[in-house]
Amino acid sequence: AGEEEKKRAKMALPPSSPSSSPSLQRLSTFKNPPPSSLSGAQPPSTSSPSSSSPLDSFAYDPILAPFLSPSFSSASFSSAALASGSPASTAERLHQAIRLLDSQLRNDVVSRHPELLAQLSSLSQAEISLSSLRSSVSSLQSSIRRVRSDLSEPVRSIRSKSVQLSNIHSAAELLSHSVRTLRLSKKLRDLTDSPDPEKIDLTKAAQLHFEILTMCKEYDLFGIDVIDEEIKFVNEIGEKLRSEAMKVLERGMEGLNQAEVGTGLQVFYNLGELKHTVDQLVNKYKGMAVKSVSAAMDMKSISSGSGGGYGPGGIRSSGAPHIGGGAKVRESLWQRMASCMEQLYSLIVAVWHMQRVLSKKRDPFTHVLLLDEVIKEGDSMLTDRVWDALVKAFTSQMKSAFTASSFVKEIFTMGYPKLVSMIENLLERISRDTDVKGVLPAVDSERKEQMVACIAIFQTAFLSLCFGRLSDLVNSIFPMSSRGSLPSKEQISQVLSHIQEEIEAVHPDGRLTLLVLREIGKALSNLAQRAECQISTGPETRQISGPATSTQIRNFTLCQHLQGIHTHISSMVADLPSIAADVLSPYLKAIYDAACEPVTPLFKAMRDQLESCILQIHDQNFGVDDVALDSNTSPYMEELQRSILHFRKEFLSRLLPSAATANTAGTESICTRLARQMASRVLIFYIRHASLVRPLSEWGKLRMARDMAELELAVGQNLFPVEQLGAPYRALRAFRPLVFLETSQMGSSPLIQDLPPSIVLHHLYTRGPDELESPMQKNRLSPKQYSLWLDNQREDQIWKGIKATLDDYAVKIRSRGDKEFSPVYPLMLQIGSSLTQENL
Repeated sequence: AGEEEKKRAKMALPPSSPSSSPSLQRLSTFKNPPPSSLSGAQPPSTSSPSSSSPLDSFAYDPILAPFLSPSFSSASFSSAALASGSPASTAERLHQAIRLLDSQLRNDVVSRHPELLAQLSSLSQAEISLSSLRSSVSSLQSSIRRVRSDLSEPVRSIRSKSVQLSNIHSAAELLSHSVRTLRLSKKLRDLTDSPDPEKIDLTKAAQLHFEILTMCKEYDLFGIDVIDEEIKFVNEIGEKLRSEAMKVLERGMEGLNQAEVGTGLQVFYNLGELKHTVDQLVNKYKGMAVKSVSAAMDMKSISSGSGGGYGPGGIRSSGAPHIGGGAKVRESLWQRMASCMEQLYSLIVAVWHMQRVLSKKRDPFTHVLLLDEVIKEGDSMLTDRVWDALVKAFTSQMKSAFTASSFVKEIFTMGYPKLVSMIENLLERISRDTDVKGVLPAVDSERKEQMVACIAIFQTAFLSLCFGRLSDLVNSIFPMSSRGSLPSKEQISQVLSHIQEEIEAVHPDGRLTLLVLREIGKALSNLAQRAECQISTGPETRQISGPATSTQIRNFTLCQHLQGIHTHISSMVADLPSIAADVLSPYLKAIYDAACEPVTPLFKAMRDQLESCILQIHDQNFGVDDVALDSNTSPYMEELQRSILHFRKEFLSRLLPSAATANTAGTESICTRLARQMASRVLIFYIRHASLVRPLSEWGKLRMARDMAELELAVGQNLFPVEQLGAPYRALRAFRPLVFLETSQMGSSPLIQDLPPSIVLHHLYTRGPDELESPMQKNRLSPKQYSLWLDNQREDQIWKGIKATLDDYAVKIRSRGDKEFSPVYPLMLQIGSSLTQENL
C-alpha cells in the first residue's frame, strides 16, 4: 500500500514548465479528465486540483518523458532500459501509462459524444456534395471535349492560313526590296559603264553602292540567286571606286588640290569607310616619314651610292670612311638630309591639306562635318600623329648616329649650324605655307622645340667643340707655364678672327647665335683671368718720377691688347640684336676690368702728384700787391706744368691713341677715359683750392688768372682737350672772371650758373671779414684734409657746414651790438637757400 501511494504521488506532480513537446500539448487539450491512479483507486486528498491532467506528469517522469521528445528513438530507449538493470520495472511502468492513456481517451470520447456525432453528420453531407461535384466535373469535361473536337479543325485552318499570309507578306517584301536593289544596281551599272574612269561620278556611285549593300544586310537579301549575282558586280564596282577615289585623294594631297581631296573624301564617306580610310592613309604617310628619315642616315646605302661597298668612299664596319672617301660620303650625307627635308615637307603638308579639307567640308545631305566623323573626342589631330612618329624616329636615328658612327657624329657636330638650319628651314616653310586663316597650322611652337631637341646631343657637342677651339687659342697666347710672356698683335688678331668666324657661322640663326655667344663669353672670361695673371704689380708699376720702366711698358702693352679685344668684339655685337649684347655684357666687362687693372694705379699716382702740386697754392701769398712779381709764373704752377709734360712724354704718349686712331675707333679707349677723368679732376681740384685762397688781393687775382690760363693750356695740350671736358671746363672759364666781379654783382651774375655753389661760397669767404671763418679755418683742418672731406660730401651737406660758420658770425656781430653784416653774409645766405629749396 505504501508503494502504491508513492506511485500515485509521482503521477500527481504538477507541471513545472510550459515548454512541453507538441505531443504533450495535444494531450493537454483534453478537458475534465477523471481522477484516477495507476491502480484505478481514488487519489489521495493531497492530489493536484481537478483542472490538471494526469498526463501532464509524463513530462516529469524520467521513463515516459523521452516519448514526448520529437527525436524519440525506440532503439535508444530500449538500450537505455536494458542498461538500467531493471527492464521489467520499466516495462511495467509503460503498461501502466498505456492503461492511463486508454482510460483518458475513453473518458474524453464519452464526454464529447454529441460533438463527435455532429461532426460525423457533416462528413456525410460533404460526401454527398462531393459526389454531385464529381458528376458536374465529368459533364464539363465532356462538353470541353466536344468543343475541342469542333474547334480543332478551324484553328488548324486559321494557323495554316496565317503562316501562308506571313510567308506571302515576307515574300512580297523580299520581292519589293529585291526589285529596288536590282534597280539601284542597274543605276550603278549605268553610272559606271563609262570606259573613262574620270567621267564616272564617283560620289554618286559610292552612294548607290552603300545603299545596295545596306539594303541587302538590313533585309537579309543574301541567298537570292539574282541578288547574289548582282552583289558580285557591286563588290567589283566597290573595289574600283575605292581604287579610283584613292587615286583622286592622293593626287589632290600631292598637288594640294582641295577639290580633288574633297571628292575623294566624299566618296569614302558615302561608302561608309571615311574614318578607316583616313586612318590608313595617315599611317601610310607616317611610315613614309619614318622610312625617309631612316634612309637618309643609312650609312650602308650612302657608302654604296658614293663609291661602292669597299672602294674609295665606302664605309668600314666601324662607321668610318675609307681613305679618300670622306669628302664624298660627307657630301652624300648632306644631300640625303636635304632630300629627306623635302620629303618630310611634302608629307606633312599633304596630311595637313587633307585635315584642312576635312575641317571645312560637310556632307551635302546630312550636313555632317567630315572632320567630326574622323576625329572623335580624345583623338589627336592628323598632323599631330605624323609629328609624333616623326619626332620619335628622328630622335632615335640621331642618337644612333651619335653613338654608332664616329664619322656621322663628326659631320653633324662640325656641321651642326647646317643641320639645325635645315630643320629650322623645314619648320619655317611648313609654318609659312600652312598659315591659313581659320585652319590650324601644321606645326606649332611645341613641335618646333621637339624637332630641335632631337638634335640637342649634337648641339651640346658643337658648343663644346666651339669652346674647346677658343680655349685652345687662349691657352696658346696666355700659357700658364710661362708667366711674363705677352701675345703679339698677330696672335690677338687670330683670336679676334676666330671669334668673328664663330659668330658668322651661326649668325643667321638667332637662337644658336646666343648659345655660341655664351661659349665665347666663357672663353673671354678665361682670357681675362689669364691676362690678370700676367699683370705686373708693385711700386715699380706706380713710379712716375722717371721714364717708363720695362715693367710699366709691358703693362701698357697688355692693356692695349685687352682694349683692342674689347673694342673689336663690342663692334661685332653692335650689329647683332640687343639681347646678344646682354649675353656678352658681363664677359666684356671682365675684359674691360682686366684692361683697366694694369694702368689704373699709374693714373692714380699721376693724379695724386698733380693734386699735390695744386695744394702748394696755399703756400703762395696772393694777398700782397707786388707788381714786380707780375711777370713771374707761380712756382707751384711751374711744377704742375713740368709734371704734366713729363707724364705726357713718358706715359701718355704710349697709352693714348693718336688723333687719327681715335677718330676711326669711334669709342673712347680706357686710357683716354682715364686721361679725361684726370684732366677733369685737375680743373675741379684747382678751382676748389683757388676758391679757398685767403686773402686775395687785386694783384693776387691777376696772378691767379694767369695761373688758370697756364693750367688750361697745359691740360689742353698734354692731358685732354679742355673743350671736350664739359662742366669742369665751363667752371674754370667762369671762375676766372668771377674773381674780378664786385660782390654786389655776383648775386645776379650768370657766371655762378656754371660753378658749383660750394666754389662760389668758399670764394665769398675771401671777400668777408676775418671773423667770418670758413669751415676749414673753424675746424682747424689742413687744405688736404678739408679737400678730402669735400670729396665725400654733397653740395647740400657742404652748405650745412658753411651755414654753421655763418650762424657763428651772426652771433658775434649781435654780441657786439653791431646792426650791419658784411655784404657777403646775405649773399651767401641767398645762395645757400637756393640749395635748400632744390633739395626739398
